[in-house]
Amino acid sequence: MAHPRAGQPADPSDLIDVDEVIAAYYDRIPDPSDPDQMVVFGTSGHRGSSLDTAFNEAHIASITQAIVEYRAGQGTTGPLFIGKDTHGLSLPAWKTAIEVLVAAGVEVLAEREDEYTPTPAVSRAIIRYNREHADGPAADGIVVTPSHNPPRDGGFKYNPPNGGPADTDATSWIARRANELMADFRTISRVPYDRAAPQVVRYDYRTPYCQELSLVVDMDAIRASGLRIGADPMGGASVQYWQHLAGTQLPNLTVVNEVVDPTWYFMTLDTDGKIRMDCSSPDAMASLVANRSHYDIATGNDADSDRHGIVTPDAGLMNPNHYLAVAIQYLFGHRPGWAQGTAIGKTLVSSSMIDNVAGLLRRTLVEVPVGFKWFVPGLISGDMGFGGEESAGASFLETNGATWTTDKDGLICDLLASEITAVTGSTPSQHYQRLVDQFGTYHYARIDSEASREQKARLKALAADDVAATQLAGDPITHVYTSAPGNGASIGGIKVTTAAGWFAARPSGTEDKYKIYAESYRSAEHLAEIQVAAKQVVADALGS
Repeated sequence: MAHPRAGQPADPSDLIDVDEVIAAYYDRIPDPSDPDQMVVFGTSGHRGSSLDTAFNEAHIASITQAIVEYRAGQGTTGPLFIGKDTHGLSLPAWKTAIEVLVAAGVEVLAEREDEYTPTPAVSRAIIRYNREHADGPAADGIVVTPSHNPPRDGGFKYNPPNGGPADTDATSWIARRANELMADFRTISRVPYDRAAPQVVRYDYRTPYCQELSLVVDMDAIRASGLRIGADPMGGASVQYWQHLAGTQLPNLTVVNEVVDPTWYFMTLDTDGKIRMDCSSPDAMASLVANRSHYDIATGNDADSDRHGIVTPDAGLMNPNHYLAVAIQYLFGHRPGWAQGTAIGKTLVSSSMIDNVAGLLRRTLVEVPVGFKWFVPGLISGDMGFGGEESAGASFLETNGATWTTDKDGLICDLLASEITAVTGSTPSQHYQRLVDQFGTYHYARIDSEASREQKARLKALAADDVAATQLAGDPITHVYTSAPGNGASIGGIKVTTAAGWFAARPSGTEDKYKIYAESYRSAEHLAEIQVAAKQVVADALGS
């Protein structure tokens, strides 16, 4: 149920005390034996709040030292690219990491203190460096960001030399070692920041990233079209990038909001009443949606710019699944430089409308578990032209079939919406309506349900035989998945399908909840029936 103030502007009572959050980062010492205070890597790194003693100096010093040891063990001896977003905890954590890295003798490439770096710009820098130095030591990276999480949170993630999110083997090792180090974190070697800073190589992420965009998006077509484009950085790391593009390449682009403030006082509240920079949420994007008539295409990004939000004057904010389907259909019809065998990647909790598009295109569809890391091998090799996940994250190849990024890139997905409109004369939402006309309306939603730590662990370990049900919302169950059909990897939960719809359930990595994704090919009422049935199927399987 939506919060009564969802979609309304934040007021002073909603804002964090930035000084309090930063003070807690340094003052609070976590207990590494407390599961709520340990280092835990979810699908996108370690996240938490200093106020909960879940993201503090001890965590970051320990994680960074663990990364130092991990990369050495992997033979990664090149430079390390580090970037940060605009969350209040990002700068302190960035400084802590630099102190540890410099003490360890790692060559650090970083922006200045007053600059911000989108996640895709770090991935692009790693890809570019390793392409240009193929015969030398490989580079890797760190991104300091909790993505779209509320202002009180911090986040920290590692990107190995492939440029994408670290896989489970890497993050498990790093988290385990970090928790060992955290017990005595003050013994970790560090160089005070004022002495470490002169040893950092100040790296310009923005200029090469923006100049190379024509390799992956038809910037000439966008510029020539004269489209009125509105780009809302939502107070995040993309602000300086959109400003650069408006000043150099796209004169008809307006940066809708150029304010950066760690309280995010200018945001409208998300569905649960929290400030959250989720560009796929109609409530968080309410301001941009309300002004959609001012632009031919308007877009949003979350705090680290790895997610996209597409707003059209005819439909408002597009459901991420709808845009993914349209983007795939357009790209595979307008990228002659891609090989004929290039596949389409999707998470198995994304809409089945994408399956229909893959069928139309006669392309192989690769379904993987939740998490962008599963797309990295295909994007590196060029075997996968597009990888996208249900939560508005995607990336795709350069026009010649070379790797662009191996992490989610919200900026190119936003710019692609303008390219689609410029080249075809129709907005992405109009293109999606044509898919609906052909295949019908697909009703999709995600809901959360309460679960204890023990229940989440059982859900993650479920086998197909644990599901005793034979029907779902009145239809025979056709398959129960516990591993992804595209790569055989465990999905950390279950997916149950019928001829009329499906649901998937997996535990949250950060909260005492599990997530139910569901889709009906019939109606909204049928979707609600699937959701009710899904909760019962899960409860029965868990024995609760």
